[in-house]
Amino acid sequence: MSLRLNPAEAHPTLYKALITLEGHIRQSGLPHGLMELVKTRASQINGCAFCIDMHGRDAMKTGETPLRLLLLSAWRESSLYTTQERAALAWTEAVTLLPQTAAPDADYAAAAEHFSPAELMSLTTLIGMINLWNRLAVGFRLQHPAH
Repeated sequence: MSLRLNPAEAHPTLYKALITLEGHIRQSGLPHGLMELVKTRASQINGCAFCIDMHGRDAMKTGETPLRLLLLSAWRESSLYTTQERAALAWTEAVTLLPQTAAPDADYAAAAEHFSPAELMSLTTLIGMINLWNRLAVGFRLQHPAH
């Protein structure tokens, strides 16, 4: 697979706007470790190796363990995740797989139990943003570094 297009070079102004929005999300008050779990899980669903690599590494920098990252795709069957993380991961899957799930009331209610309205807006924007990054990375064939 080879790079199809470099998004930052193709449209610098638009790319800068995406980076700015990403910065606002990062400053939203959501725990950074939780944000990296959400980004990694959505990237797994979307098959984005570039983003799985990036956010898995970023998660470990926040103190995330390799075991929890390894089990992330099976989080429902693992006792290693908090109730808040489980609510965020369920909402991540519901919003990422929107055509299949239609964002079920139960997933929304679980998320609303653990996040304020502002945090829920931040979480949902984070999910939408990582889905956009996944589409850019997969669509344009961005390659993760060979570590």
